[in-house]
Amino acid sequence: MASLKDMRVRIAATKATQKITKAMQMVAASKLRRAQATAEAARPYAEQMGKVLGNIARAVADRGAAPRLLAGTGADNVHLLLVCTAERGLCGPFNSAIVRLARERANTLIAEGKEDKFFCVGRKGYEQLRRQFEKQIIDHIELRAVRTLGFEHAEGIADKILRLFEQHAFDVCTLFFSRFRSVMAQIPTAQQVIPLALTAGDQAGGAAAYEYEPDEDEILAELLPRNLAVQIYRALLENAASFYGAQMTAMDNATRNAGEMIRKQTLSYNRTRQAMITKELIEIISGAEAL
Repeated sequence: MASLKDMRVRIAATKATQKITKAMQMVAASKLRRAQATAEAARPYAEQMGKVLGNIARAVADRGAAPRLLAGTGADNVHLLLVCTAERGLCGPFNSAIVRLARERANTLIAEGKEDKFFCVGRKGYEQLRRQFEKQIIDHIELRAVRTLGFEHAEGIADKILRLFEQHAFDVCTLFFSRFRSVMAQIPTAQQVIPLALTAGDQAGGAAAYEYEPDEDEILAELLPRNLAVQIYRALLENAASFYGAQMTAMDNATRNAGEMIRKQTLSYNRTRQAMITKELIEIISGAEAL
């Protein structure tokens, strides 16, 4: 049985841990508001760009010619999985949920006889994926030193992806991230970005006909690379909001669990202390009666 001193040390350590988790919860809550507002503000721009590209894609498709970023290479043998996760942990299943989705996609593609390659953004995803797919990871980027995410960070990642595509390193690129819905819900999402997968809503832009100046090919040559950077930037912002939401929930649960542990440890300490006092009293009374 642990001594009273050991129990006091354990209670003090649990209280110290509770203070840390409570402080982390409050920090995550304060950062969540800004991250959520930024992520929600980026959604309309990314969605509207998809609609513009869908409208232009219809005009290009009618001519039977389209850029490789839109039409693809004509094959889907080599897939690049762009996995975006956080740089830190203590956020519940946030990172593992994204990695699990990417791992399931990779295993499905391998079963179909296709080749997988990974491009990791974030330390936690890289650490998890290299246990099984170390040889397939062709590059990884850490944003640990970045205090505020900017569009230039997404452009740097997009430039690397585009260079790999121009070197015929892959045929299809899929972006993995966590879409923020609420503090309690973050949705792991897979989005194909090369060749650009346009949804039915993007392509159904209405019956209006547009004349473009300059022509569609020049516009697509400018918009398609920028759209890749925009989608990556949106994924990074969604990840940031999802991370703080998941961390806030995880730290709240940890604080509650620490409080429950303190209650149980204090109860055990009081019972042990009372038993020792009772034993000492019995020994004193027994010794007095023996005299």
